[in-house]
Amino acid sequence: MWVERAAKKRFARNLVFLLSQQKIQTKIMSGVNKVILVGRLGKDPEIRNLENGATVANFTMATSETYKDKITGERKEIVEWHNVALWRGLADIAAKYLHKGDQVYIEGKLRTRSWEKDNVTRNTTEIVGDNMTLLGNKPSGGTPPDSSPPTSTNFASIDPGLANDTTDDLPF
Repeated sequence: MWVERAAKKRFARNLVFLLSQQKIQTKIMSGVNKVILVGRLGKDPEIRNLENGATVANFTMATSETYKDKITGERKEIVEWHNVALWRGLADIAAKYLHKGDQVYIEGKLRTRSWEKDNVTRNTTEIVGDNMTLLGNKPSGGTPPDSSPPTSTNFASIDPGLANDTTDDLPF
């Protein structure tokens, strides 16, 4: 009898401890909302300047996946379309350098928003980009040399102070 009560107390203490640990872990990591896309623009970015002075660039982006059909042996391609929104500085860079068909790397998070139009509630899910990298030119045919976007950005031209910065924080 005494052994059973001691075992029950030990069990209760361990359960309380485990539950407290679970609460701590839940507070530390509540979720991750991260999207990484590599794909091609479906249209030129649509640029809007808002009343508060912010700039937003919206465009569609296609990502594709290929696989071999086990039954027919044919290669098949699945294309997914994504709505992307870039804000402020990234929107300005997108307006200057991105064009339909360009390959780009976008890193950001999913956002779902809703609005009402003609008494109908509409919803959309989009990727709000935090990071963007231009990857290359159009897939076929290419563009004339004078209108192709650069594959890297010269940050010294954006901020002249960076050109004169000789400090190196790297430990090696």
